Amino acid sequence: MMMPARSLGDYLREWRQRRHLSQLEFALEADISQRHLSFIESGRALPSREMLIHLAERLGVPLRDRNPMLLAAGFAPVFPERSLEDPALAPARRAVDVILKGHEPFPALAIDRHWTLVAANDAVAPLLSGVADITLLKPPVNVLRLSLHPHGLAPRIFNLSEWRAHLLERLRQQIVATGDPVLSDLLKELSAYPAPTGQRPSSPDRDYAGIAVPLELVTDAGRLSFISTTTIFGTPVDITLAELAIESLFPADQATAKVLKEMAAVVQTS
Repeated sequence: MMMPARSLGDYLREWRQRRHLSQLEFALEADISQRHLSFIESGRALPSREMLIHLAERLGVPLRDRNPMLLAAGFAPVFPERSLEDPALAPARRAVDVILKGHEPFPALAIDRHWTLVAANDAVAPLLSGVADITLLKPPVNVLRLSLHPHGLAPRIFNLSEWRAHLLERLRQQIVATGDPVLSDLLKELSAYPAPTGQRPSSPDRDYAGIAVPLELVTDAGRLSFISTTTIFGTPVDITLAELAIESLFPADQATAKVLKEMAAVVQTS
């Protein structure tokens, strides 16, 4: 039995409610009258394509979910989705490679919307030497699964309780923003992994004023401490680029920076 097609009003109402906005609040946010918004949601009025894109932008609807809204309103999709290997995205792929390479000798990686590894620089591989289950390293590699799996990096994360809570909260926020069912399933899987008991003491000199949660990784070269940043493309018009993020790890102390530079030097001379 085929499900009835969803109307534009259904989509707008769902995203408005997901953002916890009343009709009046969203009308004020979008600079239109509540009456007009009500008519659009009820199907009594059809917005122009420009108005629809404006409403989607104000609601923070991901590009992937804007195309179905356009189709429901009778317009052609305007946001393409192409592989990063597509020749049309070659400049973007080169930019990603330049960013990753330029961050060496520190680790950096590119991921898609489901935390699947797209690319990584040469500083990442040495940090994965302690992974017991090598199937976690076979493409497609899910970075969150690799980090928190009991046979992945989890046993070597010194502050696992803190890092696990940080990653799961980031995932929850992403689910709220996107409503992605794949991410919801991933959250259920990761939450079911054995939780660490207790919290190991952190480095006494570690204080980031609440703006960063460090990753403390135990390696053959000693305990390395990182803080991370996320980079996204500012104004993408392609779904693939809109969903691409670069996770860059920075040494949180001089000892970590020294070890990473020494590791890079060994790789260059080998």
